[in-house]
Order: sequence, then structure tokens, then C-alpha cells
Amino acid sequence: MFKHLSGNAKACLLYEPLFLLPYTLYVTYASVFMLALGVSEKGIGWITTFGLVLQIFTSMISGYLTDRMGRRNSLLVFDLLSISVGMLFLIFAQNIWFFIIAAALSSLNRIANTAWYCLLVEDSEPSKRHHIFNMLQLVGVIGGLFAPIGGWMVSEWTLIPAVRIMYVIAAISMTLMFIGRHYSTYNTEISNRKREDNKSMDWAAMIKEYTGVLRVIFANRSLLLIFCVYIMFQFQLTIKNTFLSVYLVQVLHFRDAFIAIFPAVTSAAMLLLMLFVVPRLNHERLNQYMIIGFIISAAAIVLQILLHDGQILLMIVSAVLSAVGTILTYPYLEAAVANTMDDDKRAGMLSILSVLILIFISPAGAIGGWSYSIDPRLPFLLIVAAFLLSALLMYFYKTKK
Repeated sequence: MFKHLSGNAKACLLYEPLFLLPYTLYVTYASVFMLALGVSEKGIGWITTFGLVLQIFTSMISGYLTDRMGRRNSLLVFDLLSISVGMLFLIFAQNIWFFIIAAALSSLNRIANTAWYCLLVEDSEPSKRHHIFNMLQLVGVIGGLFAPIGGWMVSEWTLIPAVRIMYVIAAISMTLMFIGRHYSTYNTEISNRKREDNKSMDWAAMIKEYTGVLRVIFANRSLLLIFCVYIMFQFQLTIKNTFLSVYLVQVLHFRDAFIAIFPAVTSAAMLLLMLFVVPRLNHERLNQYMIIGFIISAAAIVLQILLHDGQILLMIVSAVLSAVGTILTYPYLEAAVANTMDDDKRAGMLSILSVLILIFISPAGAIGGWSYSIDPRLPFLLIVAAFLLSALLMYFYKTKK
């Protein structure tokens, strides 16, 4: 896969391990860490929703700022603000207010994400973009193999001190990544041209441009369908990332130090699939693979809902099924979204897509927290529904192409 990469995509992915490796250490414990510091399940859900609502605004201005500042500059500035500074509040967190401030700063990452996405794909051939996202997923998969280190840290130093150390490691590693990546990439021709065009652009012109982009999206049935699938994917991901670890600890009664094993199992299964299965897939049937992947992902969550206390083997089976589902959906969905966008309108379309995603998923945290308080299985039934709806939408997308 790596031989198909060049330019900014290669530079971005070379530095990506500095982000994903420390991320896999703390992501499993983020919600459990908040619980340990006195934040309730509903509080966790509302903080998630608060951050997502703020991201609606930052997403709206992300395309404008990305075009105005240039891809590289906006990426560096807003990554440092949202992650490097935001991590400080997580490292020293004492109560819910620290997490609220961290969520507010994290919302600025939507601007960095738009810039990063543009930088990643703009100078690459559309036919090779699935290699970019496969490679990105491979880095994430390898990072997931290190998740048990987080469990070892928790067993050695207990939950709160261990998670604080994870955040320190992440802050240092990610900051080094932002700086190194900045000096290893270049602004594309499109970036330079958009920066010149936007020197005199005002907010009214930005709104007019976004209105035009919205018309393009709603006039293109295939584009609208793939955007809806992407929204459903992000909806389930938000609920899963927020409540899965809490569910494993509170309902299935796995020890804090043990739950990091399951992301590692998923990563190991995905790595084997990427090495021995993905190269043999027929890339003319990617849409069919995505439909199958969504159904398998739904089955993984159903199995998880049916588990009882401490059923480790069945939870491992669920983790493997999740790996299969993800490997058949994520990289090809990202490539499909990237290929539906015109390069000249990419920043604006990404902004609009982010806003549409956030409008629909911003209640996900609050809904997840509320439904979890009624029955811990309810948030995961919502995830199953999202996967099945995604499969149905992908079927319509495939038949309309």
C-alpha cells in the first residue's frame, strides 16, 4: 500500500504513528477516567454533546479558515490549540469543569481535521485514495496492538495516575508530530490558489459559497446517500467510543486493567485481514463489501448485548467480528466520500459535511447517556440500528451508481 503513496499523503502517514500510538493508550480509559473523578454517566453524555454542538460552529468556519490560512498553517495552529493545550486540562483534571474546558478546546480540532483531510488527498489520484485510507487504518491497527500497555499501566499505578501519565505521553508525542509534519508537507496548488482567492473574501461571500455547496449536495442523489451513510457511521462511533468501556466495566464486570485487551484483539484480527484478505478483494465490488461489513458490525454488537458477566471468549468473538466489519467499511467509505468531492470545492464540502454530521450526531452523547441510565443495552441497540440503516443506504447507493 505504501508504494502507492506520494507527496503529502506519504508525509502525513509517516508521522501518524506519533498520534495513533498514544491515542490507543488512553481512548479505552477516557470515559472510565471521568467516572473515577466523579462525573456521572449522564454527565459524560452531556459533555460529549456539548463538545459536538461547539463543533457545529467550528465546522462551519473550518472551510473558510482552511482556505484563508492555507492547509498547513491552519492544521498546525488548530492542532496545537485543540490537542496540545487541551491535553493540559485532561492531565490536571479534578472535576467536570476540566472536561468541559477540554471539550471546548477539542472542538477546534474540526478546523484542523478539514485542513488535514485536504492535505491528505488533494495531490493524490482518486483511483489510489483507498490505499491512503487503508494505510491510515493499518497504522491505527498496529497502534491498537499497544492498547494492553495502557491496561498494564492501570494495573501498576491504578486508574487515575495511569491515565494522567497516558495524557502526558500523548501531549508530548502529538505535539512533536504536529511540528514535524508541518515541515515535511507543502501547500498544494489548490491550497495556494484558494488562499489567494480568499484574501478578500468576507463572511457574506463564505455563506453564499456554502449555500452553493449545499445545493450541489442535495441535487446529487448519490452524493447525498453516501453522506448519509457517513453520518450514520459517525453516529454509532460516537456512542460506542463514549460508552463501550463503561459498559464493559459496569455491566460485564471486567476489571479496569483488563478491558484494553479487547481493542488489541480487534487490532490483531484487522492486521491479519489486511495482510491476507484485503489484497485479494475485488475493488470493483467495494460497495457490496461495505454492505456486508455493516451487517457483520451489527452482528458483533448484538452478540455483545447478549453477553453475561465475564464471558471473555464471546467478547473476543465480538471483537473479531467488529474487526471484520470495520475492515470492510471504514477505508472504502472514506475513499468514497473523498472521491465524491470536487477538489476545488473540497474544503467547503468538508465543512458542510461536518456540520451535517454534527447536527445529527450532537445529541448522540446525551441520548446515549439518557438511554444508558434506563438500560445499559439501549445505546448499543441504537448502534445496531445505525449499522443496519447504513447497509440499506449503501444498497440504494450501489443501485443508483
